[in-house]
Amino acid sequence: MSTIPSCVPGFSCGLDATLRVIAGKWKPLIIYFLIQGPNRYGELKRAVRGVSDKMLIQQLKELEADGIVTRNDYREVPPRVDYTLTPLGHSLAEALTPLCNWGSENMETVAQIFAERAAWDELQRA
Repeated sequence: MSTIPSCVPGFSCGLDATLRVIAGKWKPLIIYFLIQGPNRYGELKRAVRGVSDKMLIQQLKELEADGIVTRNDYREVPPRVDYTLTPLGHSLAEALTPLCNWGSENMETVAQIFAERAAWDELQRA
């Protein structure tokens, strides 16, 4: 593993920097859906199932502030806005691809583990 230069304060390693950018339940999913191309807000809302409007807006604003996403306002009536990944966002999306692949390859096993954990939690509460 590579180490981060000591001249970059605030991070213990590269993984720390990455996790700070993608921190939040919805950011990796937003990035995943934006790698496929520009998306309007409504498209993202449908794609990222379970996210509230408040959280989606907040996460998009944070990703924009971090230079991962660009918000394109076409200044039309009715309003039309879409979101795209910046070059930095594309490089982050590419880094997340192995995690997506791992999840796809192990989805059934992970689902079984979570079911067993839920059953165990239920027994502990009883």
